[in-house]
Amino acid sequence: MIPKQGRTADDVLAELATKSAGDADWRGGRVFSLVYHAGDEHEQLLRRAHAMYASANLLNPMAFGSLRSMEREIVESTVALFSGPRAAVGTVTSGGTESILCAVAAYRDRAKRKKPWLMRPELLAASTIHPAFDKAAHYFGVKLVKVDVGPDFRANARAIEKKISRRTIAIVGSAPQYAHGVVDPIEELGRIAQKHGVPLHVDACVGGFILPWLEKLGRAVPRWDFRVPGVTSISADLHKFGYAGKGASVLLWRTLEDMRNQIFVATDFPGGIYASPTMLGTRPGGPIAAAWAALHALGETGYLALSKQAADAADRLRVGITAIPGLALQGRSDSTIVAYEAHGVSIYAIADRLEARGWTVDRQQRPSSIHLTVTANHAAIVDDYLADLRAAVDEVRGDPKLASSGTAPMYGMAAKMPVRGLVARNVRNMIAKMYAPESAP
Repeated sequence: MIPKQGRTADDVLAELATKSAGDADWRGGRVFSLVYHAGDEHEQLLRRAHAMYASANLLNPMAFGSLRSMEREIVESTVALFSGPRAAVGTVTSGGTESILCAVAAYRDRAKRKKPWLMRPELLAASTIHPAFDKAAHYFGVKLVKVDVGPDFRANARAIEKKISRRTIAIVGSAPQYAHGVVDPIEELGRIAQKHGVPLHVDACVGGFILPWLEKLGRAVPRWDFRVPGVTSISADLHKFGYAGKGASVLLWRTLEDMRNQIFVATDFPGGIYASPTMLGTRPGGPIAAAWAALHALGETGYLALSKQAADAADRLRVGITAIPGLALQGRSDSTIVAYEAHGVSIYAIADRLEARGWTVDRQQRPSSIHLTVTANHAAIVDDYLADLRAAVDEVRGDPKLASSGTAPMYGMAAKMPVRGLVARNVRNMIAKMYAPESAP
């Protein structure tokens, strides 16, 4: 309840600190997704930059010219990083999901302008595409056509080409896909896109701000950016390996003409003409300022150092995981994402035992595995993680009953359940309960 009398700032901040005491230990490297931490000093910079623009609003770029200037610089810097042409443009969004929503809506509107008769537009992608595309398709009346991946977990370009029809509005490839860290064959998809006159969007939300640095470090990275003819747009998250504050992503377009379909305009609102290039109306200035600060504070040398730390940590984890009997890696990752499975022992029971040891675990399905998005912040905890993982495997192997206790049965059943609608209903009910009113005392 809102208190009748306001509280002091110190009192409010003290309670906030208390509320966060039970949250996941991301500063200590115990979380392998959700937060990308480049050190306490960098975090303080982000907080200060965010606070300076906490009340600013890019809804009106004429009122907040400084924010528009920062957005332009962020876009130009990212275009250069992705080897884009001088004509490339883009916007800063609130995150990868908004970037993807904007892209799908723009491609839908582009197709409808060219084909007014189009009633059920289709978007083509691999089955490993991020769920944000499912959300965008659901919101905007687009049919998302998914094609099974090969044994290497990469998109099957030939199978995607066979699905192209008059209803196709765009093809999507991932660089990399989140689950296993592999980059789809973007060059092959680019040739197919050009052959059929279809746009190609690259979802680099997780990889956009690390793949270029890994390549500069001499690691083999498939081409995925604007160097590939046929790529018309790219989404990439600043708040992941860009080590910016939360709420910052970019959506880039090869040309301004490509981007025009992203812009929404309402002309008959009594309050005046309303125009917006992104999903949001109010565009908070804090995340934009923090993203600009991150790029300028770290610079190329900083990003190269962070990327090397992340890559080395991922390499050490891969070696350590494969040395544990019963565990195996999934896919040959092109990034610092690590996914591993278990044979002869329940991977979900292992996940439960890791959580009992204080780790936040990302469970995957089809096939069942544990996911690690490895950042520079994990360099210090590799040995601790491997020791706990080894102990967890031994514990589950020594007590088979653990596979039928904790969350292991639930995840195992959900992964195998053929009726996905039933899974969705159960999960929707679980989320709804989180938002249900609390019982009166």
